[in-house]
Amino acid sequence: MLNRKGVCYDVGRVMLGEDWRPNYDPKIVSRELEIIKNDLHCNAVRIQGLNLDRLLTASDIALKLGLEVWISPEMWDRTQEETLEYLKKAASAVEEIRTRFPERVVFSLGSELTLFTQGFVEGKNVFERMSTPSFFTNIQAGAHNAPLNLFLARAYQAVKDRFHGTITYFSLPFEAVDWSLLDFVCVDHYRDARIADSYGKMVQRYLSVYKKPVVIGEFGCCTYSGAEKLGGQGFMITFGMMQDYLGPIRNTLPNISEMLRMLPKFDGHYIRDEALQAREVVDQLGVLDSVGVEGAFVFTFVSPNSTYNEDSRFDGDMGSYSLVKSFAEAATSPERIQQIQRTAKDLGGIDLTPEQLAKFTGDIGKRGTTYPDMTWEPKESFRAVAKYYAEH
Repeated sequence: MLNRKGVCYDVGRVMLGEDWRPNYDPKIVSRELEIIKNDLHCNAVRIQGLNLDRLLTASDIALKLGLEVWISPEMWDRTQEETLEYLKKAASAVEEIRTRFPERVVFSLGSELTLFTQGFVEGKNVFERMSTPSFFTNIQAGAHNAPLNLFLARAYQAVKDRFHGTITYFSLPFEAVDWSLLDFVCVDHYRDARIADSYGKMVQRYLSVYKKPVVIGEFGCCTYSGAEKLGGQGFMITFGMMQDYLGPIRNTLPNISEMLRMLPKFDGHYIRDEALQAREVVDQLGVLDSVGVEGAFVFTFVSPNSTYNEDSRFDGDMGSYSLVKSFAEAATSPERIQQIQRTAKDLGGIDLTPEQLAKFTGDIGKRGTTYPDMTWEPKESFRAVAKYYAEH
């Protein structure tokens, strides 16, 4: 039975200098968490981000609303020592909240550290790590597991000295974690074409092997035809969308190009499909529920940096896992354009023109119709998840 019915909520993860929540307004956060509880029918929320003040503010709001909070401090692409010091500061800060809500706070030691922290595999950032020739060889050999478990043991002790509540870690399926110290077995586990038929059995194995409650920390689907084939790699459609109107991108990795060839197109462009996202997310929820996981967090509630555009060539929301489609905000659009320009140059080796950059923003200042006070509109997946959670 799914006891923790949750969703991921991003208060500002930071990748390659890009803040995924550029406009952090506590009033908006409060309203969104209220919607998560009352309209999405969640009883738990996984709050992810880098800035500790943001994490604490959002967690306090969620706890006062009656939600169980899984706090996930995430510092990406730094050394293990820097990450450990960050976790110590986070643990001390979160302990104050735990004393006020002692039964409803869970602390995460991190998520997917093999990819997002330096030193477990070669590479300074996540894209370098995934593109090095030795990456898949080392992963298949399990070379990352011993240093990962050594770090987790150090992190657990450092956090336990400062935070006296429930502690876990959100792993990747290819990380062989020593779960003996931790209170929950937590895995970020997306379904894709390779494991479509075995997804339930793969998750069920965690229950039978470790004899601890299992929580799926991230799962979901992007918003376009064929997204179910890529699962957790679905965001890579962004590279394909740029190729649609710019031609071959110089820095595109061969594995990305291979994946993009799997996806259907109409009139030369990818196809937005909210219905597919809704079906996929609810079907995965049903699978997870049936195999007996303790809880699951749909990834993710909102992605403000992945803005919707009626022109499918520039519809950033297609490559997003969010349950709502975001509209561009006037206050953050200039910064967002700079981020797009920098990312295109660094990852794709391309120079976008001012005209191309402007098209990425879509309708600036647009409001939702379901929630006129919000700069987003629920997608079909929002309504599907709300219905599932309400009925189960």
